[in-house]
Amino acid sequence: MIENFIAFRSFPTLNQAKELQLLLNKNNIKTVLGDNIPPLDVNFSGSTLQNQYEIKIDPLDFENAQAILEKDTENLLDTIDRDYYLLSFTNEELYEILLNSDEWNVFDYKLAQKLLTDRGKTIDSEMLTSLKKERLKILAKPEENQKPWIIAGYTFALLGGGIGIVIGYSLWRSKKTLPNGERVYSYNAEDRKNGLRIFLISIIVFPLTFILKFLFNTGILDS
Repeated sequence: MIENFIAFRSFPTLNQAKELQLLLNKNNIKTVLGDNIPPLDVNFSGSTLQNQYEIKIDPLDFENAQAILEKDTENLLDTIDRDYYLLSFTNEELYEILLNSDEWNVFDYKLAQKLLTDRGKTIDSEMLTSLKKERLKILAKPEENQKPWIIAGYTFALLGGGIGIVIGYSLWRSKKTLPNGERVYSYNAEDRKNGLRIFLISIIVFPLTFILKFLFNTGILDS
């Protein structure tokens, strides 16, 4: 069901997105091309509008799609310019790319492997799998220090502002997508409990505030 599809890669141009879509479709992976313009920033972490176009796939296809993308990229590794910036990286910096592969494009990830191998370092599938598992553990950890948002959420909730609903729901239900397609909650259990409380208070106080304003404006409460 395409309703369950989530973003696999995002691109600044439509042509780049279509290139990946064509590659995946050729390898029997169903895709959906769309944009990732959010109605609001539920993660409180800044806009994502720099990446307008995205390819969505079934989360179960993430690892297969990644393997296809990596294999397709291998054909380009011998075409780099002599002044390509990765060529000046130290071994430690190249290992950092392997560990934080989600922060780099596939080309640089594969090139880092090739450069380390050319320098006499052993890079095998077992090592890469281990690094990816370690990275997943790091990325799966809940985001810390939500206290300022919790305080703001309760404040807006009690004041009757609709912002309390947004903050509460975001803390309670917000999820993030890991590189393997798994979806996990963005915040820890305690922060999510506070988010639920903020959300419930807000949906009670918010309409009551409008009702009271209406009654005062119409003079009903004055009579």
